[in-house]
Amino acid sequence: MLFNSYEFLLAFLPLCLLGFFLLGGAGWTRAASLWLSVLSLGFYAWWNPDPTAPWNPKYLGIIVGSIVFNYLLGVRISAANGRGARAPAKLALTCGVTVNLAVLAYYKYANFLADTINAVTGTHFAIGHIALPLAISFFTFTQIAYLVDSFHGVTKEYNFRCYLLFVSFFPHLIAGPIVLYRSLMPQFAKKETWRFNPDNFAAGLSLFAFGLFKKAVIADSLSPIANRAFGLVESGTALGVAAAWFGVFAYALQLYFDFSGYSDMAVGLGRMFNVSFPLNFDSPYKARDIVDFWRRWHITLSSFLRDHLYIPLGGNRLGGGRRYFNLFLTMLLGGLWHGAGWNFIIWGALHGTYLTVNHAWSRAVEKRPWAHTPPARLAGWALTFVAVLVGWVFFRAKTLPDALTLVAGMVGQHGLAGIFPGSMMDRLLVAGAAVLAFFAPNTQEIFRLAQVGKSADDTGPRHWQPSRGWAVASAAVLAAGLLQLSGVAEFLYFQF
Repeated sequence: MLFNSYEFLLAFLPLCLLGFFLLGGAGWTRAASLWLSVLSLGFYAWWNPDPTAPWNPKYLGIIVGSIVFNYLLGVRISAANGRGARAPAKLALTCGVTVNLAVLAYYKYANFLADTINAVTGTHFAIGHIALPLAISFFTFTQIAYLVDSFHGVTKEYNFRCYLLFVSFFPHLIAGPIVLYRSLMPQFAKKETWRFNPDNFAAGLSLFAFGLFKKAVIADSLSPIANRAFGLVESGTALGVAAAWFGVFAYALQLYFDFSGYSDMAVGLGRMFNVSFPLNFDSPYKARDIVDFWRRWHITLSSFLRDHLYIPLGGNRLGGGRRYFNLFLTMLLGGLWHGAGWNFIIWGALHGTYLTVNHAWSRAVEKRPWAHTPPARLAGWALTFVAVLVGWVFFRAKTLPDALTLVAGMVGQHGLAGIFPGSMMDRLLVAGAAVLAFFAPNTQEIFRLAQVGKSADDTGPRHWQPSRGWAVASAAVLAAGLLQLSGVAEFLYFQF
């Protein structure tokens, strides 16, 4: 089920909220918890690539099996730690991480590996098409973090009903943010969470409305422009410099508002249930350098990769050379996490290289006065954005030859002339979206949400208030979003 669909907005969400607060407000929190978990699993199962049969219990079995396995393993790890048996606990953790990654690898990378082997060896090894279960990357990483926290004694409460709600809670289930048990479940332990709060509901609904507007009105309107440019390349048309840059720029903005919109909707939905999520998106196109970019783009994934891959590899504790290697490897695997294909590997390698160069450059010039001047900061922003645009080519293109053809067009190998994939209206739309991305305050600034990396909660006076003016503004953007739902489009991060 999609957040941006009529069945979600007009049926699922009202039913879910009504049952949650009726049961919870009456003191039946266990029943309310089960109500929310069962409906969340139904939300997950209401997805199928075949639109004629939206319900797919096959995927439901995968996530439920994963939840049961990881819960039992977490209990075992906790029990071993309680006896002081660190070796068995570590063995159970290793087993759990291995099984989780093996299942993820099978569904996500088996076809890619078979195709690669066939291409290199000339064989015809076939394993058949393996459909990628929805959100498997997200619920796998969420549960790996849970097992690691169990091993370190950070997570000590073991109750299957609570664990089921932790993993399945629908606002974060499909595309994040990646949440931690220790940050989410204590909120459900508070009595006030189960009671309807009009201020939280108004703030959450307004934030959801802004997110829906970003997705349905801005991102989905940019989609045909970007698709036209990449489609021309796929059909064998060589784009000139202007056409190539315009198409990539349109896609960069589409992806920006698509993921920003989803993140706002997820945080807003959580707030309707009196739950605060960690922030996941913070105007990444305003980043001064590539390090800053990754502090702003998909924040919870960056934190996961840092805590569970970069730091265990040694982080920056083993010298400069090893630090750069760890950075590169982390981003390479991060690229592979996004998709099974050489394009994603190259995208990850590009960002690994960017980060390595960024850290080396910053270290070399950190004490130079000119490095902190406005012209230097402007140059850093421009260089960062261009580097990100080049990376998005590999992220979006269907094949490596298509990506290389488009990059060749961007550097002028196909000349300045050529088909320009955009009308005047298209150019105005792209320009307007760019102004919003580069100069407008983001939603966490509007709603005065917490700083990056902390819980999405209030930190003082905010621009948004539960007032008549903001109610009218929120209703207007919500209505605009609803009017655009005739052609429902999946979020781009659903494919990961």
